[in-house]
Amino acid sequence: MLVEFKTLPNTSRVWIYQANRTFTDIELDEIENGLNEFLKDWSAHGTDLKAAFEIRYKRFIVIALDQSENSATGCSIDASVHFIQSLEKKYNIDLLDKMNVSYKQGDYIAYKSLIDFKKMVKQKAVSLKTVVFNNLVATKGEYNEFWEVPASESWHARFM
Repeated sequence: MLVEFKTLPNTSRVWIYQANRTFTDIELDEIENGLNEFLKDWSAHGTDLKAAFEIRYKRFIVIALDQSENSATGCSIDASVHFIQSLEKKYNIDLLDKMNVSYKQGDYIAYKSLIDFKKMVKQKAVSLKTVVFNNLVATKGEYNEFWEVPASESWHARFM
């Protein structure tokens, strides 16, 4: 069951998929339509899941699930991953590679491999003040508070 993102409680589980490039406007429309269709019918053992999504910075797909009524199961999580994989294939884009880092450079969202990010740390091209995206947050509340933070407040700090 698709609902508005803002209506989900802060305890809702989130999955964040970062793209290796910015979506075009046409891709955004198609991805939003696809997410609407997928989440409208998303279920666990035949029971509707109360879910929502948002796309941030034309680059991050955030799916949220209110687990207070029904939780995701292995099969329903697999279905969501298959949906994301279909987007990767259709748009020739990486969404599931967790070994990459996104961070802000002014108004621009940069995307680097973890290896390149570590090199940038050594070169002092990024610092503890650099705003990074912590895609490891698990709930909507954490997403709202700790997703877009200075590197000093994220797992990225271990490389500084």
